[in-house]
Amino acid sequence: MDWDIPLFATYSDEEDVEAVARVLRRGTFWACGSEIVELEKKIASYLGVEYALLCNSGTSALHMLLSANDVSGGEVIVPSFSFVATANAVLLAGATPVFAESEDETFGLTVKDVERKITDKTKAVMIMHCGGCPAKESLAIRALCQERGILFLEDAAQSFGATIEGEHVGALGDGAIFSFCQNKLITCGEGGVVLTNSKRAYERMKLLRSHGRVENTGEDFFSKTGESDYIELGYNFRLSTMSAALLASQFEKIDRIHAMRKAVAKKISEGLVEVPQIRKPVTPDGAVHIYQMYMILLETKELRDGLQKFLRDEKIMTKVYFHPIHLKTLYRNQFGCAQGDLPKTERLSDRVLALPMSAIMSDEHITLLTKKITHYFQNL
Repeated sequence: MDWDIPLFATYSDEEDVEAVARVLRRGTFWACGSEIVELEKKIASYLGVEYALLCNSGTSALHMLLSANDVSGGEVIVPSFSFVATANAVLLAGATPVFAESEDETFGLTVKDVERKITDKTKAVMIMHCGGCPAKESLAIRALCQERGILFLEDAAQSFGATIEGEHVGALGDGAIFSFCQNKLITCGEGGVVLTNSKRAYERMKLLRSHGRVENTGEDFFSKTGESDYIELGYNFRLSTMSAALLASQFEKIDRIHAMRKAVAKKISEGLVEVPQIRKPVTPDGAVHIYQMYMILLETKELRDGLQKFLRDEKIMTKVYFHPIHLKTLYRNQFGCAQGDLPKTERLSDRVLALPMSAIMSDEHITLLTKKITHYFQNL
């Protein structure tokens, strides 16, 4: 459909164009350019972690993080209220996903259900920070993991730049990932990064990222003339230099882009002030929300579905993030998951809706969106 208001739009400027053009014009190092390592160092410094490793997607980052932390053969507790990659990456790393409930304020895992799902097979808990907002029970779950000797991992794909109690999301535990897919706060179209303070995990992930190839001489595969050694199975999860250059340019503007998104979110919230049927995004005390999405909560599924149909008819795009992973065919067939396994998550998924949101959303579009929604509820 040709939407009058799309779900998102990507912010870019001439600095981004020039960053990519510089790599193209030099005619070499398109796969392993210096821009990659330089950006990895900047991201690690920004977040306050030891190591950052860029890769071609957030999903690849999840796969590497879990594999490098030796979860194979064990269980990893994950939310069902997330994108399917959160659970799929656990399977790809040779472990079993165990689904736990999410709360309905920030849509993060609940410490109570995480504790209930821990067994002697549990190797890690992986929380998800939804839509740019830190999961409100993050620190409580971290404390539980530390007490039980379990890895505390973060799927922070949607929340680069968010903080809780002064700590950056992505730097809270034993490892984390971010996504730089096209709808994220900063983006290179497709991309991801994995974070860790463990040198052992970092070195293992470097092998996994590039075919299991040893590269400890400072030379990359395309620059060296000697033989390369391959010491384990690996993948091609590398990020191209053009993508890294674009992302580095976006990274330099992160505070500006965040401020723009925050201003848009504030205007949307103000425009919906006369709609009590909608619960607007909640930010926990002591947290910073980066508004990668503007997610509202309705009282019932019928009300949510009615609003979505109305907006679709008005050519305004919305989306349901997320339908429960445990109810997808793969998990029903492989693990016997069924409706009713996670009643809180299932009810949450029935009532949530993502409205259009971007750093460059115009005042005209904000006004049109909020007036249409207000009109809909006034005429129920």
